[in-house]
Amino acid sequence: MARVHPLACVAPEATIADDVEIGPYCTVGPQVTLAAGCRLVGHVNITGNTRVGERTVIHNFASLGGPPQSLSYAGEATRLEIGADCTIREGVTMSIGTVAGGGVTRVGARGFFMAYAHVGHDCAVGDDVVMAHGAVLGGHCTVGNHVFVGGLTAVHQRVRIGTGAMLGGSSGLRADLIPFGTVLGVPADLIAVHGAVSESVARAMAEGALRASGAGLAIAVTGVAGPGGGSAEKPVGLVHFGLAIPGRTTHRVERFGDLGRERIRRETVRVALEMVLEAS
Repeated sequence: MARVHPLACVAPEATIADDVEIGPYCTVGPQVTLAAGCRLVGHVNITGNTRVGERTVIHNFASLGGPPQSLSYAGEATRLEIGADCTIREGVTMSIGTVAGGGVTRVGARGFFMAYAHVGHDCAVGDDVVMAHGAVLGGHCTVGNHVFVGGLTAVHQRVRIGTGAMLGGSSGLRADLIPFGTVLGVPADLIAVHGAVSESVARAMAEGALRASGAGLAIAVTGVAGPGGGSAEKPVGLVHFGLAIPGRTTHRVERFGDLGRERIRRETVRVALEMVLEAS
């Protein structure tokens, strides 16, 4: 028989497996299903048509299955599905879907959702996804398997994130991210002021890569390889290099000239390796 704390409020219509544990001050609504091995630590709110998969552990003040934060929602019967073996930490929120978005928000298995992460309505989140502290997904996002979303990162609604992608902390993602791609947290206003090909952006990219990777050294390049895209101020062959190690970031600029796209790329790799060797 499920172990329900006397200070929890569980609707008699809820479907609760025999070995579920529900801690004090939890509320579980009548349409909720808690599969075998689930554990609600305390002060957890689960409402709506929500199914939580086997062995998922939900921590204090998480709120799951609430109405979607969408002006289109008018109380329709939609749902939230959470996979098995997830860890859902303090203050996490996940909404049910909307009719316009297909009616269901899906979260895969073995996800790790750190404190105050948010999964918006109609999202489809894959397996083995990590969302760090304060990361948020807008409505209708699609997230592949083995994705890492860094802390305080915001993903715009309807964005698709490919399998194995990584978003560094404090990033903002407004467009799709390819599988195994990386977002490094370069502020949009920095690009707006200095342009993508600039010392400031090269430094910020290297620092973002260092934070995201946890490595001891990171190098980033941004330039104009041609054949088009150059200007009088930033001609073809201009490349900025940023190299970051803990506590220090250095910059180098090269003006290779219009040598052709492939040769500029080779020269860029050569200089980048030189910088790595010098810093090692």
